[in-house]
Amino acid sequence: MTSTLTNLVASYGLIAIFITMVGESCGLPISSEIVVPLGGALASQGKLNFVLVVLVASVANLVGSLIAFYLTRRFGTRFVLSRTGRWMGLRQGHLRLAHRFFDRWGIWAVFAGRLLPIVRTYISFPAGISDIGYVRFTIATLAGAILWNFALAYAGYNLGQHYQQVATTISPFVIPIAILVILLLAAAWWFGRKLGEDEPGAPSTATN
Repeated sequence: MTSTLTNLVASYGLIAIFITMVGESCGLPISSEIVVPLGGALASQGKLNFVLVVLVASVANLVGSLIAFYLTRRFGTRFVLSRTGRWMGLRQGHLRLAHRFFDRWGIWAVFAGRLLPIVRTYISFPAGISDIGYVRFTIATLAGAILWNFALAYAGYNLGQHYQQVATTISPFVIPIAILVILLLAAAWWFGRKLGEDEPGAPSTATN
């Protein structure tokens, strides 16, 4: 994956950065920690413009996030309540939990999510089934993406040919964050089930 991303960005520059960062924000397992620092490194060599690297990556993140947000807004509730969703243990309570979370944290949850590895790739999906609007989502996503991409591009700019050290530096934090995300998802699944127990027609957990 690293080799493929490196070759794409080295060969196609800003176009490759845009396409890969759209894919990342749509939920594809693409590492911005490789793509954007490489863009910064190429800018240090005069092959790309630093400001354009940050802007293109950030706009691409916004485009991909809006795609994921729209698809979830359009089909997410239907999926949760479908036979497949119920087979996966999803209930109306999970929708209520998402609404409560984003009602409370809203724009800050999206902004903070854009600054965390793994979380930044998937924050658009729970946001899509909440009540947060497109304008607030766009502002939070773009603000977080610009900050994240500026930091990565600036690090790559300073490291030059050693830009991959950015990913190496971040990687020790990825596993703990992944574990935390899994724990939070498990907790959200459990709380969503509990919230769903008072749904009309929900099966009772009481025993005789």
